[in-house]
Order: sequence, then C-alpha cells, then structure tokens
Amino acid sequence: MGGAVAVAGCVVGLLQLGLGTASPPQPAAAPAGAHGTHVSPIDAAREATEAYPDDPAVWAGLARAEIEQARTTLDAGRLAAADKALRRSLALDGAGNYGAVTGQGLLANARHEFAEGRAYGLRATRMAPDRPDGYAVLADAEIQLGNYPQARAAVQRMLDIAPATAAYSRAAYDLETDGRPEDAAIALQRALDSAVTPDERGFVEARLGDLAWSLGRVDQAERHYRRALAAVPDHPYGQAGIARVTAARGHAGKALELYARLVGRTPMPQFLLESLELRRATGNSSRPGSERAALSAQVQMARADGGPVDPHLILYAADHGDPKVAVELGRRAWRHARSVIVADALGWALHRTGQDTEALAHARRAAATGWKNALFLHHLGTIEQALAMPEGSRHRSEAVALNPHLSLHRPDAGR
Repeated sequence: MGGAVAVAGCVVGLLQLGLGTASPPQPAAAPAGAHGTHVSPIDAAREATEAYPDDPAVWAGLARAEIEQARTTLDAGRLAAADKALRRSLALDGAGNYGAVTGQGLLANARHEFAEGRAYGLRATRMAPDRPDGYAVLADAEIQLGNYPQARAAVQRMLDIAPATAAYSRAAYDLETDGRPEDAAIALQRALDSAVTPDERGFVEARLGDLAWSLGRVDQAERHYRRALAAVPDHPYGQAGIARVTAARGHAGKALELYARLVGRTPMPQFLLESLELRRATGNSSRPGSERAALSAQVQMARADGGPVDPHLILYAADHGDPKVAVELGRRAWRHARSVIVADALGWALHRTGQDTEALAHARRAAATGWKNALFLHHLGTIEQALAMPEGSRHRSEAVALNPHLSLHRPDAGR
C-alpha cells in the first residue's frame, strides 16, 4: 500500500493532464527480445541501456519510459528509477541533452514541482523550438500553476509540430477546462485515432468516459470505460468508472465491491473518497471505516512529509476529518499549484471552517474558466448560500442538472 499511496500524490499531474511524453521513447535497440519476441516499451528501454550503456539518449529514453510506467501503474518506485536514469544520461552528456532536460521536466511535474517543471519546459523549448516534448512539459506545468493562456499557447505549438495523441489529449483538457466539452470530445477522439499503444488507447478511452460521466451520460461513459479496460485490463480509471456506472444503475453493493478490489491494489485518495462517499450516500455499513482509516493515514503522511498534496485529501479532511487540517493542506497546495482543482478544494475547506468570504474568492476562481464541472458548481452554490447570496440555489441546481448522479458522492447535492 505504501508505494501506491506515495505515488498517488506524486503523479496526479500526469494522470489528470495526459500522456507523459509527446511521442513514445525511441531506444536505440530494436523493440524485440534476444529471441525476437515482442517486449514492452519499458523492457525495450532497459535492453537498450544494456546494449548501449554509454549512449545518453537511451538513458533518457529509459527515464521517460519509467515515468510513463509510473503514470499507468501508480508505482512510486518508477519515479526513483527515472531519476537515476536521468542522472546517468546527464553524466554522459551534461550539455545539449534535450532528452534529459525534457525528462527532468516530466519528473518535476510528476512530483508536483511545477515551477521547476516550467523552468525545464522553457529550457527545452529554447533548446529545440521545433520539437514537441518540451512544450508538453511546459503545458502541464503551466496548467498546474494556473497559467491557462500560457498552457494553451504551449498546447497549440504541440499541435502545430506534432498533431498526435499527446497533443490532442492536452488540447482536450484545455477545451474541457474552458467550458467546451463537445470540442474536448472531438479532440479526444482524434487522440484515440492517433493512439499507437494499448496504454495510449486505455488512457484516452478512460478520459472519454470521464467526460461523458461529467455530463451525466451514463451509457456513453460505460462504453468508454469498458473499452479502456479492453485495452488495459487493470486500468485503474476504467475500473473506477465502471464502479461509478454500477452505482448509478442502482447497484451500490456491487459498486462498493468493485471499489474494494480497486483500492486493494491502488489506494489512491480519489478512489477511496469515492467509495467512502458512496457508502455514506447509500447507508451501506459493510467494511465500516476501511476507507476512512486509509485516507486518514494518507492525510497524516501528507502533513508529516511536507510534499505534494492530492486535492482529494483536502476534500476528505474537509468533509470527514478535521476541516482545519484541510485548510492547512489546501494553503500548502495553493503555494505550489494554482490550478482550478486546487482552488476548488481550498475554497471548500475554507467554507467548512466558516471562512466563507475567502472561500468564495477561491470557488469563483475555480469556476472562472467556465469548466462545466458539477462539483465546482455545487461547492460554489453552497458557499453562496452560506453568504445568503441569491445565486447559490441556482448554481446548486445547475450542478445536479449537469450531472444527476452527483448525489452518489455528494449526498447533500440534491437538497
């Protein structure tokens, strides 16, 4: 559990934004084993370092493969392995090593060191203005820092240079955040059409499922989640999506069983919190306190290590733990990342401690991009109601209209 818990806080940026690289790593060795059998990209990258131990490019390629593996498996050890590979690459070539610079940016973003990620992204784009990977690093960092116009410019440059899965998936995120879900779906379909690996297909299908779910389109969401699982059988976001769909169809007990299997392997805060709130919403008393214990432990770890804070931990502490701790974590997260997701979580934590005037400023910032996000609207409306503002009930109603199944995880959403 420890490794997955640690990486849950580290790679959320990669998980939310898209594929870690603009193109798959290209090791110098052929992607086949010693006897001609097919090997995975990570194994091919490792074989390349054995065949060409003095080539800095193959070590940078291994680092990128490790980071991509961290994104798909949520294994924290992959990030440490990526760091080691990057240090080896830089030891072989400390000047003009574009692959290592972009790798450093990807690793910084994965660790929530977004200002550092932005610096590496800018350095990479200056080194090679016509290569896409630096713009991928830059776009991811700018989004997490809340610099949406700059992120959009980086994504557009990616699309101009290399209109492929990595660029289209980031474009989709930008469009969704900008309140254009139908255009985001088109971009994701182009990302899917461009996908060349099962991991790419699984990622994009899960994103399409999440987009459909956010708009209350349960049948469409289910189709995409199942396709994600067909591409990658253990895809965690595909599994979480099927659990949500199962709950929406009125089978809460089965949904909780699905969540239990998922968090047994991948105890990410998002999945634990969804399970806990579904249990609360449906009054299911099986496995009492299991999710709460895991989330409370993760909150304690986040407070102790001073590292990245998953916004779901802030929401958990606000609603199920100590709201003052939620504000503490939210303020720390806000110092390092000013995305709309962090703004929403901090705003809600402030509301839960009665600081509604300050909470409103953050909730409005979360809504400012126009993202059609039911949870954001619910939080904004609740804070407005606490301040006796007439638009509060309208925003709460809009949240439920946007996603009628919001009450599965927010039991007060329909009231």
